[in-house]
Amino acid sequence: MQFQKAELVISAPDRRSWPDTHLPEIVLAGRSNVGKSSFINAMCGRKKLAYVGSTPGKTRLLNFFNLDDRYMLVDVPGYGYANISKQQLLQFGRMMEEYFNEREQKKGAVILVDARHMPSEDDHTMLEYIRYFQLPIIIVATKIDKVSKSRRAHQLSLIRKDLQLQDGEQLYPFSSATKEGEEAIWQAMKTILEA
Repeated sequence: MQFQKAELVISAPDRRSWPDTHLPEIVLAGRSNVGKSSFINAMCGRKKLAYVGSTPGKTRLLNFFNLDDRYMLVDVPGYGYANISKQQLLQFGRMMEEYFNEREQKKGAVILVDARHMPSEDDHTMLEYIRYFQLPIIIVATKIDKVSKSRRAHQLSLIRKDLQLQDGEQLYPFSSATKEGEEAIWQAMKTILEA
């Protein structure tokens, strides 16, 4: 999807910094090395909108991205990265809880998992956490280009089974390198944002 405007509005440490808008928001969550920044850049048609770091786990705040003054994409800190302190973990937890409990603009969530591996315990925890808030969920299997064509269908089927997808939850294969899945995922996100 091409946007005229795609920009980072603010990196917010707490509710006092949340942008004061009425735009519908979709949350983006995933492990630290799952390719969230590449996903944001590819989906928004920008090369450097989100910072792609060589070190996973760079997102420490809630990053609010404004898309054409129509939608807001909210990137939350990556999880499952060992190199952070207990204090930071607690801070992430508080930030997330505050957002999910209080932010009325939230419409749904996109959870990224790595297509090459089975979902981690952290992926399961995040999925359950978002289900608790009864939000629509899109699950995206990133780096699908790194899975051989002959193994793809089987691998995606294993991931679906492992996550025990519920009614309305879909798994979409995605590659930021080949753009595979981009259109279908945007359609799914748009449906949630405009519901």
